[in-house]
Amino acid sequence: MGRTRASSRLAAAAVIVIATLGVGIGQAATGGSDRSDHKEHSEFAPFNGEGESTHCPRKKAALERNKRNVVAFYTTAFNDKEPERAVARYGGAEYIQHNPLADNGFEAFIAFVNTFTATFPDLHIEIVRVFAECDFVITHGKLTGAVPVFGERGSKVVDIFRLDRRGRVVEHWDVLAAISATSVNGNPEV
Repeated sequence: MGRTRASSRLAAAAVIVIATLGVGIGQAATGGSDRSDHKEHSEFAPFNGEGESTHCPRKKAALERNKRNVVAFYTTAFNDKEPERAVARYGGAEYIQHNPLADNGFEAFIAFVNTFTATFPDLHIEIVRVFAECDFVITHGKLTGAVPVFGERGSKVVDIFRLDRRGRVVEHWDVLAAISATSVNGNPEV
């Protein structure tokens, strides 16, 4: 009975953790302020009100820099298990999180990654595709090494990051789902 209860608790905790994972996951302390009004303040607004980015690098070099920085941020934090180094090298002045189960700020992100990778030392993100437009970078990848959180086959994940003018990560959204056991079309999900 006690072992079953512990397994149920672990599974429930795993579900919460996976929902929190959004790779950017937790965030740095926000100085106690509520960021729910960030769209009203230009320094926090990812859009100008017409669906456009607040800045849009036109040069391919800036877009490539942004892609490299996001991949390095993500893999350094999770694969290398060095979230402090990831934040120091690639984090901006703030970190706005849109995963509803994660807090804003890099301190929260670091705490989450350290706890999650200690619990699941085989955790790994394989980034398969990276897209960049304006100040956004989108990754498409596969998360493995955290059974039961990601399932036996792993989970597919799409992460969306917004970067500041210096190419530093400042905002994050994610979509995550377990890899399916079967496929009618036979095509890979990632």
